[in-house]
Amino acid sequence: MGWFDWWRPNGAGDSWTREWKRDWEAARDRPDAAAAAALRTRLEAAGLDDERFEIEREMLEGLEAVVDLGTAVAKHGPDTIVTGHRAVGTDRCYFSAPVSVPDDPAQPSGTLLLTNVRAIFVGGSRAVTIPWHAVGRSFPQNRDLVLVRSDREDLHRFRCNSFGDAMRAAFLAGHLSKRRV
Repeated sequence: MGWFDWWRPNGAGDSWTREWKRDWEAARDRPDAAAAAALRTRLEAAGLDDERFEIEREMLEGLEAVVDLGTAVAKHGPDTIVTGHRAVGTDRCYFSAPVSVPDDPAQPSGTLLLTNVRAIFVGGSRAVTIPWHAVGRSFPQNRDLVLVRSDREDLHRFRCNSFGDAMRAAFLAGHLSKRRV
């Protein structure tokens, strides 16, 4: 370890972490079981239980969850979940998770629901509903789900509690917005 490595966040391991995260981003964009397994092997070799790699473990778990979800959706479509939430109405709900809205000055917390017709945020002073036909793009950004509306060029960012929730939500949003149900 060089003298200046002491001043860097992860010291000499920083280049390993940058490379691993770059490979994880490539795998995130094209979820694949083999890529997830290779990333797991590399993380285990580096010390999977080492607390320095807590974020990387969470990122890997999110990738593995999306690989599993992608396999299930390819076979039989997304699984419907039971929710008693009134905002869902007669829609079929596929995802529900606690989120916050970091771009709102009040930063409200609530629930994000993804149905066959729309994305719904219920929390704070008002609900946000985004129909799938209006979603031009969806993607995960760290622990956030980002939905970009094509009709008004609005961007909605929902902060999830985990990489897994954000990645599964982004995968489902991409799937549902392409179907234009």
